[in-house]
Amino acid sequence: MSLTTIPTETDGHPEVVADAETERVAEAGAAIPFPILLRASGLYRWDAGPLWPHLVPPLPAPLPPFLWRSEELRLDVDGLSPQMTVSGTLRSSLAIQTHWVASLTSSGPNQWTGPIWYSNGLLATPQTTVTVKATPTFLHLGQTATVTFTTPSTVFTRQYRFQSASFHPVEFEYDVTPDAHPVTAIQTCDHPNRPPALPCETLTLETVYQRAGFAVTKSGGDGQVPVALAGADGAWSNTEMHDAMQVYWSRFQNIAQWSMWVFWAALSDSGQSLGGIMFDDIGPNHRQGTAIFTDAFIANPPAGDLNPAAWVARMRFWTAAHEMGHCFNLAHSWQKSLGTSWIPLMDEPEARSFMNYPYNVAGGQAAFFSDFMFRFSDQELLFMRHAPAGFVQMGNAAWFDHHGFERPDAARQSSLVLQVRANRAAPSFDFLEPVILELKLTNASDQPILVDENVLSPENLTVVIAKQGRSARQWNPYSSLCHHSKAVALAPGESKYAPLQLYAGTNGWDISEPGRYTVHVALQHGDATVLSEPLGVRVGAPGSFAEEDLATDLFSEDVGRTLVFQGTRVLHSANATLENVIDRLPESRVAVHARVALAMPATHPYKVLSVPPGAGPMTSVAAVGGVVRAHDARPDEARAQLDAALIADPGRAAETLGHIVYRRRVERLSAVIATAGDPAAAAETQGVLQETLAARGALPSVVAEVEQTQQAYSARAELGAGSPKRPRRS
Repeated sequence: MSLTTIPTETDGHPEVVADAETERVAEAGAAIPFPILLRASGLYRWDAGPLWPHLVPPLPAPLPPFLWRSEELRLDVDGLSPQMTVSGTLRSSLAIQTHWVASLTSSGPNQWTGPIWYSNGLLATPQTTVTVKATPTFLHLGQTATVTFTTPSTVFTRQYRFQSASFHPVEFEYDVTPDAHPVTAIQTCDHPNRPPALPCETLTLETVYQRAGFAVTKSGGDGQVPVALAGADGAWSNTEMHDAMQVYWSRFQNIAQWSMWVFWAALSDSGQSLGGIMFDDIGPNHRQGTAIFTDAFIANPPAGDLNPAAWVARMRFWTAAHEMGHCFNLAHSWQKSLGTSWIPLMDEPEARSFMNYPYNVAGGQAAFFSDFMFRFSDQELLFMRHAPAGFVQMGNAAWFDHHGFERPDAARQSSLVLQVRANRAAPSFDFLEPVILELKLTNASDQPILVDENVLSPENLTVVIAKQGRSARQWNPYSSLCHHSKAVALAPGESKYAPLQLYAGTNGWDISEPGRYTVHVALQHGDATVLSEPLGVRVGAPGSFAEEDLATDLFSEDVGRTLVFQGTRVLHSANATLENVIDRLPESRVAVHARVALAMPATHPYKVLSVPPGAGPMTSVAAVGGVVRAHDARPDEARAQLDAALIADPGRAAETLGHIVYRRRVERLSAVIATAGDPAAAAETQGVLQETLAARGALPSVVAEVEQTQQAYSARAELGAGSPKRPRRS
């Protein structure tokens, strides 16, 4: 298929028109316009002219007419996947805007009529109906749309000028590591498992989003990121990817913009189970970038596949389009009913969409791709094309904002029971103490239930936090992960557990101020939603002037990210704040968290990109002499901090970190000690962990696993008799 690039009249963004479009429209059962460029759909605009103070705005609003400056109209009635929808945005000279959406049906040649069913902004919404008449012209020359707005008391007509066949502009930038295998284009017919009606063509990521309604351009900043930034293992941690994004993305800045960074790497430090991740935690603006891990599970074709190379290429391409969709604020197909409200969207667990998991549908990935037309669902297209721009634009509304949250029907209830709890006598937390809760998912039936091994990962959850006397808000974690789906059997009465680090996310510190909070958690499992009973959480008042004084610095985004991502060697102000916490409140619970965050980066080798002062994000790193500096592990420093945090008062540490996180951190401390040549001390540290968990009523199986690790260290110590032993702590 050939592609023809045609400049639009005013916006400077190219429109890509596919020669195969006629075939696609015919397959969809729609009328075929002739010639193909005669199309009514697109972006139209009205701007205030010389007589504009004397005009009346098309929709009644609580603003005087002379304050309206411009209007945009998005007509969506023909072309690819038309949604039979029109939407408009009114902007004033006071930076105030109103958005409305109407559904349409044909009411004559090139004419459509329908009710306005959504409005957002200052509009009082007395309007009821719009009628749109648009006569397509060749290459859209002089094309206009005339809209008649009807309210109970008025009728008003406005004429809009055609601007673009696309509804929004968007810019992509691809950066890649030398060991990655990026796939930004595929041949749709290379793999034999495909829909019979799928056109054979070269399909690019840009074309996918052009067909979704966007004028796609490239930034011109595509380049290579040194794999050395990922450390000796070549696998990328969240912190390392955050650092790379800020340096290598030529458009990086903390503002909302129609621009996205796509990073291609080989593997995440989570291993092969993570195929992609959407970044959403850089500064105050979220959803600006994503990473694709090309050597993860998406590089493993099914056994016996007829064309494994084509399968892998298609899966890498699908993963990129999927993660990029999250940057447009699209939810997973089975999660649409979870979130705050734009319009109440229905879950689509069987959708053949980029936003569904191929492994989730009935029949698995083979069934998915046999019926997948490389497109988004109609609900997703409606959202991307007609939601208020701030809901969709990268860096604007928070991740997964504006998707409805509703209690599911009783018929869709699950046999799983979800509990959210605190590992303490009462869910009360000190002021400044990061709130970590625990999730427990139990099979309450008399039959085994298959669940994903990562079923309690944050991307499968919707968590709503309501502070007493305030509106509820959704907790949005700093990262959204794309895991390889692997089913495990949960036996009757068996439970899975996971920590819930609820204190900070892309909304900021959701639980910080003194007072009472209620926490609700919803888990999507198949076509059922599992809801927890609400948990009441109390945050105490400051106990000293030092606590009040530290609050402003502690409750910041940099400190929140440093605590969640287990430390940093780059965010020096965050580290300084944590050191100040330890100096001024050494016996506090928050000091436990501070010591752990400061210690963890010292437990392993670390590489940091150093850029000379004055080199901004738009500057080529090579041009300014950027240097990757390797930092060795500092086991003595890590051991001192972790000893003070975890071993000096193990009961306090286990309570504030929760049993799961406490165990992970102590086992990391044991590994550091053993690597430094002292397995006897490592065994003793495991002994403290075992005693602490047993005393706090942890599962016997967990205590037994800790004991096995202790015995392994003891055996190593006996083989190297004469190793120095550390005095046992009382």
